[in-house]
Amino acid sequence: MGKVVPETILSHWNTMVQGMKHSSKSFYDSVEQILGAHNLEHLKVERVNLSEGSILSAKREYLQIRREALVFHICAAPFGNGFFVSWWLGEREKGFSALLARIPVIGFFLRSVLKPLTYYKFDTTGMFQSVTHAAVLETLDAVVNAQGIRALSDLDRKPIMRDFFGRT
Repeated sequence: MGKVVPETILSHWNTMVQGMKHSSKSFYDSVEQILGAHNLEHLKVERVNLSEGSILSAKREYLQIRREALVFHICAAPFGNGFFVSWWLGEREKGFSALLARIPVIGFFLRSVLKPLTYYKFDTTGMFQSVTHAAVLETLDAVVNAQGIRALSDLDRKPIMRDFFGRT
């Protein structure tokens, strides 16, 4: 399958839990298990290494979750005296249509006629985000509860949304 880098970021979320001690591998295992219980079609899950900076920089392991053109990258790691979790949801174009989409007139035709935004696309993107975010929160809640650490506030639990698909 391999690492996939999205062209467009649709939303992201992150939190830092002071005092939390946990392994990234265990966190990713739990998220994968929770997502597996949902039996989502076309879901591809793997661990990938993404650069922390330039091409020569260190790499960080992420949990990559793909569904069609959508890709989640989840990072969970110790940070200072705590543990942080973040995710990024993006969309990628692939193949020849990605090349055509960059040409002004042809790209407009491709997006508006051949690949229009529909309620169904918005709904399935929102559901993919909701299910994945809920799996991350369920995993985080289980660790926080087991360690007796203060739970996340409602505000801390909300993702930061972008203009979905940048074409509305």
